This record gives sequence, C-alpha cells and structure tokens, in this order.
Amino acid sequence: MNNDETYSLLLSQIEALISGESNRIANLANIASAVHHAFDFWWTGFYLVEGEQLTLGPFQGPVACTRIPFGRGVCGTAWKEQQTIVVPDVEQFEGHIACSSESKSEIVVPIFVNKAVVAVLDIDSKYLNTFDNTDKLYLERLADLIEHCW
Repeated sequence: MNNDETYSLLLSQIEALISGESNRIANLANIASAVHHAFDFWWTGFYLVEGEQLTLGPFQGPVACTRIPFGRGVCGTAWKEQQTIVVPDVEQFEGHIACSSESKSEIVVPIFVNKAVVAVLDIDSKYLNTFDNTDKLYLERLADLIEHCW
C-alpha cells in the first residue's frame, strides 16, 4: 500500500473515530495513536496553544518537551508562521528544540479554528527526509478534520 492509500484509509478511520465524540482530549489521543501506528513514526502528538506557549497534549512515543514558547523550535515556528513546516534534517533547522536525539526529521501542521492556531500536530521520524508533499497534503486535510474537535 502506498502513502496515498494509507492516508486515505487513515482519514476515513479518523472521521469514524471522532464522529459523535465531543471530548477533545479523547479525540486527539485517538488521532495521535491512529497516525502514529499507521506509519510507525518515532513521535506523534499535539501541542495545544495556552497563552504565549504550546503545552504538550495527547501523544504517542517517548516522553517529550512539556512547553514550547511562541516562535521557538519547529512547533513554535509553525504556530508563528501559521503554516506547515517540513524539516528534512532537524539538525539543519535553526533553533530546533531537541526533545530527543533520536529525532532526525519532522513535520508540524498547525490546527486552525476561526483562522487562529489552537494547536499543532507534531510528527518526528528517526530517519532523515521522511516527510514530503504527500504527507503535507494529507496531514493538512487531517488538520481540517481536527478543527471540528474544538
């Protein structure tokens, strides 16, 4: 199965998982798990906007940074720039926050509600150059689904 097929099935699964469930944390936890296990990523989770920082939300993977300031690291930068950031090699990203030395590449997708970022979906890989435009396209579609969790 190629990534397009995997993502298509994943989006259908997530729609079913969150349909009718009103608890945001439960939905984000199931989404993080579904994405994580579909691709066997190193770390998959959410950071939620709280004031001028992102706070760790539901995730799958090893322990993570608890708080990330606005504009710092890949997550804080995606929030500040209000756009998806794909990082082929985290060592080359100025200001990267290393929660784990195992992380080699990363994608961060902002979650919008009423045109404001309320969270980011952060996915890390143990391998360089893991994420591409296919990941960006489908994870942004996922972000549109997640908007309904707010």
